[in-house]
Amino acid sequence: MRTVKIVSDSSSDLLCLESVDFAYAPMKLITAEREFIDDETLDVDETVGFFDKYKGKSKSSCPNPNDWIEAFGDADDVFCVTITSGLSGSYNSACAAKQIYESEHEGRRVFVLDSLSAGPEITLVIRKLEEYIGRGMEYENICDHITKYLKNTGLVFILKSLKNFSNNGRVSPIVAKIVGIAGICIVGKASDEGTLDPTHKCRGEERSLETLITDLERLGLQSGKVSIGHCQNERGALRLKEMIEAKFSKVQVELHKLRGLCSFYAEKGGMLVGFEKGASPVGG
Repeated sequence: MRTVKIVSDSSSDLLCLESVDFAYAPMKLITAEREFIDDETLDVDETVGFFDKYKGKSKSSCPNPNDWIEAFGDADDVFCVTITSGLSGSYNSACAAKQIYESEHEGRRVFVLDSLSAGPEITLVIRKLEEYIGRGMEYENICDHITKYLKNTGLVFILKSLKNFSNNGRVSPIVAKIVGIAGICIVGKASDEGTLDPTHKCRGEERSLETLITDLERLGLQSGKVSIGHCQNERGALRLKEMIEAKFSKVQVELHKLRGLCSFYAEKGGMLVGFEKGASPVGG
């Protein structure tokens, strides 16, 4: 019997799965003073506190091919999901690892999926992969179904700070300074190209949540699953869950704390929301 494994980088916020073998390749957060490895030993709250006060340059670093190969282990069939190639080299690194792994182990197969997203949307994709594997679906069918499923999911976000995006050169310092002043929040979504797409500037969290609900409806949420990841903002996440359930009666909402990489970009108070579009998600 062929062995099956799901693998991601640490942007998935997952450490394990219940029914399928799982591993992740950790991302790194790097400054001139310290380096943080986004694995199960990371103290996320301490890391968030460090970057909240840190004023120097910072950056994230993706897994190298050897990191991916180590995560693949000795599985016959690997389903690998990466953070968006629009913001990271993780996908290209995983593809390089796939070529090496398959060439060194005849008959083994690795499917690499560029999520064009991060965090909770990847969580939904991996849970769906776990479901497909549990059904006993064939490798080729899983590859086809999960590719279609990804087209039927989305990611929206609320950010209360863009300091880390500014410190690593992803947004201008001028734009970053506007956010957080007088309670200004950024509401946006992951673009079709997998980049950050800010769509609204809102004053205050409640107004931001209302705007997010409107965006979720416009982007196709009707029923299905919603995954909310938050950075030290359980109160806001619970309020958003309440608002989603009031607006969309047939959704299933889960909450979780963002881990290192996603907390680095969401920053304190930020929320990322993955969701299924349409009334009948592809693949069930």
